[in-house]
Amino acid sequence: MTLLVTGATGYVGGRLVPRLLERGHRVRVLVRNPLRLQGRPWAEQVEVVQGDLANPEDVRRALLGVDAGYYLVHAMLSETDFAQAEETQALTFARLAKELGVGHVVYLGGLLPPTGTPSHHLQSRARVGEILRAHLPTTEFRAGPIVGSGSASFEMVRYLTERLPVMVAPRWILNPVSPIAIRDVLSYLLLALERGPQGVVEVGAPALSFKGMMETYAEVRGLKRLILPVPVLAPKLAALWVGLVTPIPNRLALPLVEGILHPLVADTRKAQEIFPEVKPLSYREAVQLALRRTALGEVETRWSGALHGKEHLLEDREGLIREVRVLTTKASPELLFRVFTGLGGERGWLVWNWAWHLRGAVDRLLGGPGLRRGRRHPQVLLPGDAVDFWRVEAVEPPRLLRLRAEMRLPGRAWLEWQALGERNGGRLVQTAYFEPHGLTGFLYWWALYPIHARIFSDLARAIVHEAETVSAKPPW
Repeated sequence: MTLLVTGATGYVGGRLVPRLLERGHRVRVLVRNPLRLQGRPWAEQVEVVQGDLANPEDVRRALLGVDAGYYLVHAMLSETDFAQAEETQALTFARLAKELGVGHVVYLGGLLPPTGTPSHHLQSRARVGEILRAHLPTTEFRAGPIVGSGSASFEMVRYLTERLPVMVAPRWILNPVSPIAIRDVLSYLLLALERGPQGVVEVGAPALSFKGMMETYAEVRGLKRLILPVPVLAPKLAALWVGLVTPIPNRLALPLVEGILHPLVADTRKAQEIFPEVKPLSYREAVQLALRRTALGEVETRWSGALHGKEHLLEDREGLIREVRVLTTKASPELLFRVFTGLGGERGWLVWNWAWHLRGAVDRLLGGPGLRRGRRHPQVLLPGDAVDFWRVEAVEPPRLLRLRAEMRLPGRAWLEWQALGERNGGRLVQTAYFEPHGLTGFLYWWALYPIHARIFSDLARAIVHEAETVSAKPPW
């Protein structure tokens, strides 16, 4: 079949596309920025249509000749009035898909509470499903929190549980909810093509409370956690707390929190009848699988986007804080490599040397190596070499250097540089990584972040300046 996938750069869509290709389908994707597909192993195997769902001409081009489509988009993080944006996009897509004779649309929405008013987010998801079903033969899967390596729901539970040994939480964390493993979501989405339009189908694993989700995660990780439900804690206040403790931004945390203000239990009888081969993993099994994938570095997609054209990015995901700086330069990658592999030792660190020495002195007082080790050679580095209080973990001339910190820290840290080629020079990508150990490590990072941010920014600029100065010197 010829299939259109919207949301191909998202968490679910990015995992669905390669599985559709494996089954021999011809896949077309509609994306606003094709650069976001770079680096994905399937990028060269799909037809790419650049456009916006709100633009009828873009949608028409994407739908021409399509047998079926997957509607896997939302506007929560891209639009201020996301409900209006989602309705406009759904109407544009549905009307044109009907006009062009698309035979089946598969949509992934959210569960609705049996009583009470759904959250703004869930109301919008239901409205999108209603629009699609009114115009087209549709299968609308309604799911609760999706659990998988890199998913927003999993990361929220993970960070809250890892970092807070004692939690005071609102009483509505006792409401039952039906989570579902990303593996099972993908199974349903793939099988929907074979079964044809089925209307609304609720899917999910056996229900448990959000408190139960955190307790199960703690058991799997071997952690002891005390969770105390209290009768007061407004959703917006809870979302702010989630945004502080986890990498989930407040704009996404609020709909996640509001989604569990009421019970969200899936009625899976229809799903069992139509898709009997899918046996949903339990929440415990889904957590174990997500942790295993994360530990192995096999995270296909994440809730958060990657670095696309930004000069500075701060991310906190899978327990690892990542701060990236990107600078373009007229200097070649070879010159950039020569500069950053010459740092440390007698030469120092180009900027803020007094701060580096102060940090080294503090480290020695704490029993660490400080700066006294220097470096073996003033320019050449080999894996395993010491560079002050760093250890060379990887060096790949003339492209990459990664140092692992051996100073005393409440966690683990790395500093990495990549020298990449550009048409008229090079590009420096400097990345600082920190894996905090418990709450102490988390507080340590954020307490020193204002200082680190200034030092690392100045360091990246100094490396580029040094490389450009060398390149500007005449060869004689």
